Amino acid sequence: MKVEVIAYTLGDAILAARSGADRLEVITAPQEGGLTPSYGLVQQIREQTSIDIRVMIRPHSRHFCYDKEDIATMMQDIAAFRQLGVSGFVLGVLTPSWAVDENALARLLDAADGLPVTFHKAFDETAHLTEALHTLSRFPQITHILTSGGRPSSLEDSAVDTISELVGLSQPYGITIMPGGGLHHGALEAFLRKTSVTEFHMGSGVRLEGNLLQSIDPKLLLKVRNIADRL
Repeated sequence: MKVEVIAYTLGDAILAARSGADRLEVITAPQEGGLTPSYGLVQQIREQTSIDIRVMIRPHSRHFCYDKEDIATMMQDIAAFRQLGVSGFVLGVLTPSWAVDENALARLLDAADGLPVTFHKAFDETAHLTEALHTLSRFPQITHILTSGGRPSSLEDSAVDTISELVGLSQPYGITIMPGGGLHHGALEAFLRKTSVTEFHMGSGVRLEGNLLQSIDPKLLLKVRNIADRL
């Protein structure tokens, strides 16, 4: 079972790589839900770790409905990071009616030039999660969907049910449903058994004091790694 961890400093990335993470989601501005990180940060992580790196492509935190200038910026960022040899990208684009913006997504995937892409938690803001899943299934580059089941926390009962349903629906498409949001080691094993997910995403749950603005806690991440290895 794979563990993805948020990193927004080089220190985060090194600690996560040493303590059991399989993949990093590299961002900046964690207090805003994650924005596009600097080129320098990604380059340093790329040079000083050998871990799988997916880079957030999100130019601002106003919303997920991007205009042509935003899309142009995102495409340029993708091209720059692709030259660094990153493993893939994390992004999400919606229409004003809260559906997946297929036209914008197609342009961004073209810029990614075949690299795998995670559709991030913009997914949870879509009007119909199952319809959004079906739409994303038409794009082979979308390998993962990051979701908390449409709820603030993945651990809410309704979120657990939704995530379990999405896991079943996604299997014919080869898309991995990756829960994230509110997960912590104390409730993790029961959650993983109920949902049957094969990968999950950790932020505050592997940080000092459970605070996303604190550094990675290697002891917590090792506990999470041990849980993942048991299942």
